[in-house]
Amino acid sequence: MSAKLLDGLKISKEIKAEVEKEVKILFETKEIKPGLAAVIVGNDPASQVYVGSKVKTCESLGLYSEKHTLAESTTTEELLALVNKLNEQDSIDGILVQMPLPKQIDADKIFSAISPSKDVDGFHPENVGKLALKQNGFVACTPAGIMELFKRYGLAVAGKHAVVLGRSRIVGLPMALLLTHSDATVTICHSKTQKLREITKEADIIIAAIGRTAFVTTEDIKPGAIVIDVGINKLSEETEVLRYFPDYTKRLEELEKKGYTLIGDVEPVCDTVAGYLTPVPGGVGPLTIAMLMKNTLKAAKLRRGL
Repeated sequence: MSAKLLDGLKISKEIKAEVEKEVKILFETKEIKPGLAAVIVGNDPASQVYVGSKVKTCESLGLYSEKHTLAESTTTEELLALVNKLNEQDSIDGILVQMPLPKQIDADKIFSAISPSKDVDGFHPENVGKLALKQNGFVACTPAGIMELFKRYGLAVAGKHAVVLGRSRIVGLPMALLLTHSDATVTICHSKTQKLREITKEADIIIAAIGRTAFVTTEDIKPGAIVIDVGINKLSEETEVLRYFPDYTKRLEELEKKGYTLIGDVEPVCDTVAGYLTPVPGGVGPLTIAMLMKNTLKAAKLRRGL
């Protein structure tokens, strides 16, 4: 048995095509161009790539975008000043502050300062509260993308036992709420959870968002389960690559070319047990950017009462 791969890239292209079409109509009929401001603090290479990709996607779909790069030494007050300026800027509908932020910055203060109507990442306490109460607000992009994946592949969630590994505000917590609202029975697991394997073995759906390389193994999965791998971890040693990827030629070439290859929180060999599995890369990642575009479009419409 081999798991059916859930192609996040394919679904993200569908979502982006829908956004592009709606953005075009919005501009032609109302002369409105949704705008996204991406803020990056410091020079983390991964963050630079992510933000660059988000700005590029905006341009390709007809959205307006701005990229603000601040020094590593930026203070909470300096970042707050920029956020407040963007809150007031009419051409900006969505504000994205790229994580991780340098240690000296109070991330909670920053996310709470973003206007809830421009909080396209869905991290503001007001939007988290709206999600908890099943009201219309902005939902964190990765969990929202995973729900789209279920919907567009016709995978039923209602009545299923879903186990969410991780409880972050970015993935775990909103994911658990979305699954609950879709009538799944949800168990949230974390670093203090006891008898973890016994819990995951009972799951129809596993969402792995724990940030640990190949943490979920074949021993943790019920045969035929849906496994969503949110993790993005880097392997930079040849011995590690050979350990996790027996059909290693392509991965070794990538290691030689880039200096690393990507692996998720789920052991690749789990495709022999799972019924459905998201690949890394090409699974959840592309959906996150697509949903950010969808949220920015939604913000532009809501702000103008459309």
